[in-house]
Amino acid sequence: MKIKKNMPRVKFPKFKLTVIKQEGYCYHNYKVGDEFILDDFTHPPKHFCTGIVKSAFPCLYALTFGSNFKFMPNTKSITTTCPDNGKLTFKIEVLDDEGKVVNEPQKEKPKGPNPKTLEMEVQEVTGYCFYGYKKGDKFEVSGLKTPAGFCGAAYSVLFPVLFALNFDASFSFEDDPNCKTGIACPDGGNIKFKIRRK
Repeated sequence: MKIKKNMPRVKFPKFKLTVIKQEGYCYHNYKVGDEFILDDFTHPPKHFCTGIVKSAFPCLYALTFGSNFKFMPNTKSITTTCPDNGKLTFKIEVLDDEGKVVNEPQKEKPKGPNPKTLEMEVQEVTGYCFYGYKKGDKFEVSGLKTPAGFCGAAYSVLFPVLFALNFDASFSFEDDPNCKTGIACPDGGNIKFKIRRK
């Protein structure tokens, strides 16, 4: 895959994570009202719980690239839950350049889910794949539904992009803003995928 030269730089926003609910003991002693500032979606605070990072990452990624969560009172925010028995709930908010919360009020409550049709395609193969994926293989999904029998390792890195595209994110640095390319399998990067919102 050719690396694009002079690719436009995207300015990543800062985020605030706030504990809004607690239902059990937290190993890190986080409690309701605690706030954490992230310089961007790739920089959690020092020693921050990686369990929360895992849960929050798709949301942070989606908000970075313009997603709107129309089911939230502030569509530029979302909540996520601790994977350790749901002990904590965090609210994720985007911050502007002055450190203030970006607020885009909900215009109307959605009547229900509005899943997008998303296509995952094998963009490049550079080595062995246990699943035998080949360049050009395509897998279509609706919203956040998982494709039957798909490689779990690959899906774990594809999910944040699927999540973002399902909630109207766009990638201004791509030839097609509705498509994200070069998503590498975690097993040696032998398979690279692209995902397109149809």
